[in-house]
Amino acid sequence: MALKIRLTRGGSKKRPYYRIIVADVRAPRDGRYIEKIGSYDPMLPKDHADRIKFDVARVEYWLSVGAKPTDRIARFLQSAKIGSVTRTIPNQTKKNQLKAKAKLRLEEAAAKAEEAKAEAKAKAEEAKAEAKAKAEAPAEAEASAE
Repeated sequence: MALKIRLTRGGSKKRPYYRIIVADVRAPRDGRYIEKIGSYDPMLPKDHADRIKFDVARVEYWLSVGAKPTDRIARFLQSAKIGSVTRTIPNQTKKNQLKAKAKLRLEEAAAKAEEAKAEAKAKAEEAKAEAKAKAEAPAEAEASAE
């Protein structure tokens, strides 16, 4: 019989509360389980002591017997430094990142914006130089008139 350490949901609508249980893999999520070994209350702040509670001795026992924790439970156990959880925690997916064409378009738009900025800066410097030249021209004309 394959065992899992997993969560089972309780609580009312929009107010979840979970029990950490050991169950057969074929049992339904909120159905029959072998033993309740802890609880998880996601409504509490992350630094609250009662957010995640479990019986360390029982967790270590079930891990030694061969129960496999789910990804969420593996994270809890790793953060509490309990047992030697050998399960690797999956990395963040890359679905939220831009695809190749979108990245290319974004780079092209950034390059165009840089060119426009450089042109505007060159025009501003040119206009500044012209204004300075105009200001110096009347001063030279006055100096030659004297």
